Amino acid sequence: MFTGSLVALVTPFADGEVDFETLRELVNFQINSGTDGLVPVGTTGESPTLTPEEHKEVIRTVVEETRHRVPVIAGAGANSTAEAIELASYAKAVGADATLQVTPYYNKPTQEGLYQHFAAIANEVDLPVVLYNIPGRCVVNIDPATIIRLAALENIVAVKEATGKLDQASEIAISTNLTLLSGDDSLTLPIASVGGKGVISVVANIVPNDVKAMTDAILEGDFATARKWHNKLFSLSNAMLNLATNPIPIKAAMAELKLCSEELRLPMVPLEDGAREKLRTALADYGLL
Repeated sequence: MFTGSLVALVTPFADGEVDFETLRELVNFQINSGTDGLVPVGTTGESPTLTPEEHKEVIRTVVEETRHRVPVIAGAGANSTAEAIELASYAKAVGADATLQVTPYYNKPTQEGLYQHFAAIANEVDLPVVLYNIPGRCVVNIDPATIIRLAALENIVAVKEATGKLDQASEIAISTNLTLLSGDDSLTLPIASVGGKGVISVVANIVPNDVKAMTDAILEGDFATARKWHNKLFSLSNAMLNLATNPIPIKAAMAELKLCSEELRLPMVPLEDGAREKLRTALADYGLL
């Protein structure tokens, strides 16, 4: 169910407030472009700076506007297990199809703590869970042995691998029935080579058709075509993640393309001038400007 091109939606702002009108427009832009699923309120959706009320309203708005046309995997993670359960329960109540559960951040749990955290969510809320493993932002890696344990739980169905480690992705693919999804656009094809079934994508915010074309080729087993799309997307994907911390570059790119405001919330700040020129060059080289 959760395969292909799944977009990590930005959360648009206007004058300090969530711009729900533009959010609805972005939902329809993605669905009309063939995107296979929507993932609001994750890293790209700036979940750390949303209030709990805003977080819930973004989930509700995306689910409502999607109208069951594609799955919605709602970001509902937290470094408090009780808070994650509350968010997951809300996501279920408003009709989300699954939740994205990020590794608890800052409090640095042990592997047993990670297991107990995700197991509690999966057991408490009857909704599919996509694990989100991103140690670069959360400090702690969910070790493959822990993921293998978690895979035995019925509601845990997939993992978003953003470790950059193909060995880890391979071990998960070999040892579990979880759907393996790339958490880095530049690694979608390499992860597919060891069993990945798609991506939760940042760059799909601006080129959804192209990411969809690549993941369609992957799912069809046409790796020659997928490699052509990978080669085309590679430099643009790297620019979105390497010019500054995500989602600073993607929001700047979306502003250039008139998709939404560049506005962020502190401590995120706009792209610096030197990086902005590199971004424009990347967009122009891709044919977007």
